Amino acid sequence: MSATHEQASVVFIVSISSDIGTQLALHYLEKGTVVCGTYRTNCPVILEGKPDVHTFKCDVSQSGCTEEIAAFFRNSGLRWDIFISCVGQLSPIGLFFEIDFETWGESVSTNSTAQLRALHAAYPFRHDEKICHTVFFAGGGTNNPFRAYSAYCLGKIALIKMCELLNDEAPDLNTFIVGTGWVRTKIHAQTLAAGAARAGPNHAATAAFTDDPAKTSTSFDEIAAMIDWGITQGRAVAGGRNFSVVHDGWRNGGTQLASALQADQQKFKLRRHGNT
Repeated sequence: MSATHEQASVVFIVSISSDIGTQLALHYLEKGTVVCGTYRTNCPVILEGKPDVHTFKCDVSQSGCTEEIAAFFRNSGLRWDIFISCVGQLSPIGLFFEIDFETWGESVSTNSTAQLRALHAAYPFRHDEKICHTVFFAGGGTNNPFRAYSAYCLGKIALIKMCELLNDEAPDLNTFIVGTGWVRTKIHAQTLAAGAARAGPNHAATAAFTDDPAKTSTSFDEIAAMIDWGITQGRAVAGGRNFSVVHDGWRNGGTQLASALQADQQKFKLRRHGNT
C-alpha cells in the first residue's frame, strides 16, 4: 500500500454506480479522499481512470459478495474510514397479495440484509484504530403506509433499526441513516415502468416530478453535506439516528439539533416514545 493510501481517508461506497453513489464518489474525491466501491454491471464512466478510485464488480444480493469484498481489501491494502451503502430497489411494486412472494422477499433482502452482508464483510478492513462511519439510506413509509412498496419500505425500516443496534453493539462505529426526500435519480424509472395500476397514486406523483425539472428536489450536494455533518458530529450526536436531509436542522452548523439529540437518546429512532 502506498504512503498516500496509508495517510488518506478512504470511503467505501456500495453501489457506486447508483446516481447518489457516483456523486458521493466525486464529492469525496474533491476532498482528497481515496474512493473505492462496488458496481453490479458497469463502473460509471466519469470515475474510470481516476487514480484515487478503486472499483470492482460485486452484486451484494449474492452471498459470494462476501469473499469478493474481502479479496478486494486484502489485495488493495486499503482500510476504510467511511462505509456508505447506496443500494435501493423499489420493485416489485404492487399490493402485497398481488405480487410474487419470492420476488418480494428478494427485494426485502436487497433493501436490508444484503447491504448488511456487505458491511459485515467489509468490517474487518476498517481503520480499527479509530471510530469509523457507517451510513445507509432510508426510504418512504417510516411514518405512514407506503402502499404498493412494501418490500422497499420493510427493508429500509430494518436498516433504520439496525443502525441503532450497531450503535449499541459496535462502539467503534458511528452508524446512522439518511432519508433524502425526492432526488432526481434513475430509481424512479421502476415506478414509471410499473404503471398506475400497480404503483397507485405514487405513479402520478413520480411522473409529475420527473416531467417537471422545476419541481423541488434534494440535491446531491445537500445529501453529501448532511452525511458530512453526521460524520463530523460523531457517535454522540449521529450514532443510531434516522435523519431527514429535507426536514432536520443540520444546516448552518446544526448546533440546536446536535444539542437536542445529545439531550435525548430516544430522538430520531424507531420506537414507541412518550406513550402511556
